Amino acid sequence: MIQLLSFLQQAVNFGVHHATEQPPSETLTKALLDAEKTAKKVKPHYTPEQLQGTWRLCFITGTKKAQKQAEIVLKSGRYLPSWAKIELTYQTKNESIFPELDTLTNSIECGGFHLILAGPAKFINIKNILAFDFTKLTLKFGGMTLYNGNIPSGKQRENKFYHSSLSQQAFFSYFLIEDNLIAARGKGGGLALWGR
Repeated sequence: MIQLLSFLQQAVNFGVHHATEQPPSETLTKALLDAEKTAKKVKPHYTPEQLQGTWRLCFITGTKKAQKQAEIVLKSGRYLPSWAKIELTYQTKNESIFPELDTLTNSIECGGFHLILAGPAKFINIKNILAFDFTKLTLKFGGMTLYNGNIPSGKQRENKFYHSSLSQQAFFSYFLIEDNLIAARGKGGGLALWGR
């Protein structure tokens, strides 16, 4: 497991800081699958506090549906380019922008554009799952705010978020959470690796 973590750390160092040589995508995908298999056997229990903070997306494999539809199959995965900065920020209700709700924010910066999606989130400890729904949108260009408000029907989805079943929500199922890297499988079946 130590060797596996070291390899994943090397991939995060490349994905976040471009500080190391890029590990091969195929090898990284296999390492993520190995980490997921290990988690299924060991059944670690993570906490929301371990997930708290900002994480930069480094590597994705794409959803199973996208893999089937894409001309270039993403089964081997792909690193995000350095010019595209995608970050997830998880905040507990004490620091959240929503009263009495945990929050997940997805921030995408590319060129002069900055898209921020935010909404309620809940961490299900027993399953290491983070369920979420994006209900607010901010769009900026060159530092100027073009839009800041609710997504259509966002307020209604916000109000019923905690009463909705997991099958009706987007989620990440985390199989590895360390101090500076996290890895999960999304609801659509794709794998992702984030670092900080």
